[in-house]
Amino acid sequence: MPNKLEIRRSALRKIREKFLESFSAVIPIGLIVLLLHFTIAPMPGGTFGSFLVGLVLLIVGMCLFSLGADLSMMPMGERIGAQLTRSKNLKLLIITALVMGVLITVAEPDLQVLARQVPAVPDKPLIFLVAAGVGLFLVAALLRIIFQKSLRLILMVCYGLVFFLAIWVQPGFLPVAFDSGGVTTGPITVPFILALGIGVAAVRGGRSAHDDSFGLVALCSIGPILSVLLLSQFYDAAGGAYGATVPETPHSLGEILLQYIQAFPHYAKEVLIALLPILGAFALFQVLFLRLPRRQMIRVGVGAAYTYVGLVLFLTGANIGFFSAGNFLGGAIAALSYRWVLVPIGMVMGFFVVAAEPAVHILNKQVEEISGGTISRSAMLISLMCGVAVSLGLAMARVIWGLSIWYFLLPGYLVALVLTLFVPKIFTAVAFDSGGVASGPMTATFLLPFAMGACQAMGGDVLSDAFGIVAMVAMTPLLAIQLLGLWSVYRQKKQPREEFALDETELIEMEG
Repeated sequence: MPNKLEIRRSALRKIREKFLESFSAVIPIGLIVLLLHFTIAPMPGGTFGSFLVGLVLLIVGMCLFSLGADLSMMPMGERIGAQLTRSKNLKLLIITALVMGVLITVAEPDLQVLARQVPAVPDKPLIFLVAAGVGLFLVAALLRIIFQKSLRLILMVCYGLVFFLAIWVQPGFLPVAFDSGGVTTGPITVPFILALGIGVAAVRGGRSAHDDSFGLVALCSIGPILSVLLLSQFYDAAGGAYGATVPETPHSLGEILLQYIQAFPHYAKEVLIALLPILGAFALFQVLFLRLPRRQMIRVGVGAAYTYVGLVLFLTGANIGFFSAGNFLGGAIAALSYRWVLVPIGMVMGFFVVAAEPAVHILNKQVEEISGGTISRSAMLISLMCGVAVSLGLAMARVIWGLSIWYFLLPGYLVALVLTLFVPKIFTAVAFDSGGVASGPMTATFLLPFAMGACQAMGGDVLSDAFGIVAMVAMTPLLAIQLLGLWSVYRQKKQPREEFALDETELIEMEG
């Protein structure tokens, strides 16, 4: 048994590892903003100073969140999922998944931000209907794992319904509907839902257990889209004037610090409300079923504290420092005579921003572990970075030329669904999960304000032109990860004895 000194050294090594991982993920986007500030888009001193403070908070917050997810969020989800499956009580599974899906989504900070930015629909109906969509589809996702139904078929049917309903929707609602699918799968929701699926699949067992471990985030992203499409039938997209709430520009270091100090209680409350359903459910399962030893409960408690503090720091830094910087930079660059430069700048930003999404690293780690290294973290991350770079380039083209989001989403999803017929099942599940994971808080608090600032500077329609950027970020990973799957199949056929080799049953299924 390790002594206290060894435990302390191991903990310090883990913290150092997480800090370096967070630093390397966040600092590139910081350097891009610095380059823009000192060249073509100098920010006011207060906005620039607030951004630097936010950058530090992002690095520390992401480090603590990642550490906490390993210690608490993932173990809690896996144990609850495993217990629900072992109990063989279908009613308990359905009620638990439905209630938790609704409660976690209602408290999701990114959804609150999106609701406040949609003037045509009151906040509460939008939030609760979206939450109901997540709850229902979380139930469907777990039942799919238990009864071993094809994710590929379910995705085709659901997205077929989505695009059928989208035909009858007012143009202003379409980007909001697809954006809602991205923002509901945030840093609190994703680790728990991922672990829930892993726990259920592990207990169910079977040859396809590792494939079925993923796909929950993919299905949970569809529920909100359908909910908003249905809700749009009862509201007018032109029913309100859009007005973004941008934090006031501070003029001194004291004002910058005061701005952050005033924001901390708000985000501390939001994160606490978001975490309580998960912690409450775990406590209930601990009392009734799990009865874990005291040492493990202390570990989970410490991890929950890390998660809480990390998310408070991360969300405060992103919403205060990055929101203002993104909004200003978008407007300043769009005001240039060569506004086309928004496209390449957007692509560079997209390439690096996705690496700063906390949940992306959680997913990549789980994929590498479940696949036994067949799908590496580095391959996943590079594919996601390339995909999001393309999505930001296309999103900026929409802002500049006022192109309809239909021209991008319809062909993009059609190609993604066709690719599901040619890639191994695990790549399909991971790809559609990645779409929800990539469109996290950094997209909502930096990339979306960047697009809004550019759109407002050019006198465009924010709801139809700037909104939809989350949807674009959620779409391209579907293509990027499945193309990675096609590449792996090609390598397998060329060099069947490589370490990267796919499972033989996957190849038989694809060729059969």
